[in-house]
Amino acid sequence: MPEPITLVSHALCPYVQRIAIALFEKRIAHERVSIDLANKPDWFLAMSPLGRTPVLRVGEHALFESSAILEFLEETQPGPLHPSDPAERALHRAWMNFGTETLNDIAGFYSAPDSAGLELKAAALHARFRLIEGRLGHGPWFAGDRFSLVDAVFAPVFRYFDTFDAISPFGAFDGLSRVPLWRARLAGRPSVRAAVDPDYGDRLSAFLRRRGGALARLMDASPLLDGKYALAGHP
Repeated sequence: MPEPITLVSHALCPYVQRIAIALFEKRIAHERVSIDLANKPDWFLAMSPLGRTPVLRVGEHALFESSAILEFLEETQPGPLHPSDPAERALHRAWMNFGTETLNDIAGFYSAPDSAGLELKAAALHARFRLIEGRLGHGPWFAGDRFSLVDAVFAPVFRYFDTFDAISPFGAFDGLSRVPLWRARLAGRPSVRAAVDPDYGDRLSAFLRRRGGALARLMDASPLLDGKYALAGHP
């Protein structure tokens, strides 16, 4: 009998979304438990040395750090999401790291204290998407017809822009064609939609407002966000 699997998550964590997408794509039965990172329970701190989500509990083992968890799932579960060729697999891992660095730029974007910092980070994000534009083929996914872990990593990246685009046109995808198509296809993927709760957009908007800074001030001036996600049922 397979060991029970539990994904310990937080509602907004993009790294949790990676794992949720992989579990869905591999059709792995699991339970999902969400915690409040502002009030971390003792049982969670006991299994997560860094106090971060995700944690994947597999039987008596508690695995932490999303890259390690994804590799564990690749090594132990059917339905591989990595390419079989070693060189291609290494390249995919490199692009997954590129996606992680893009998340760092996103954090810098929504934390920017003033409009100059916001513009600087928006330009950095545009530069990243321009680089990956040159790597994409004709799709529908990163590696063509086969959905991969690179797709699982970038889906949560693009999800942020559903909210950002409702605030202001920051130009992160200006002049690009393949990346926006990839983003749209990922948004419609069942595993990507299922990776977050229906109120994700509202939660993210509330989080961004609490951060303060330039983006929060723009949000206060934007009529597009009020009730947008509740009405649309956006994932």
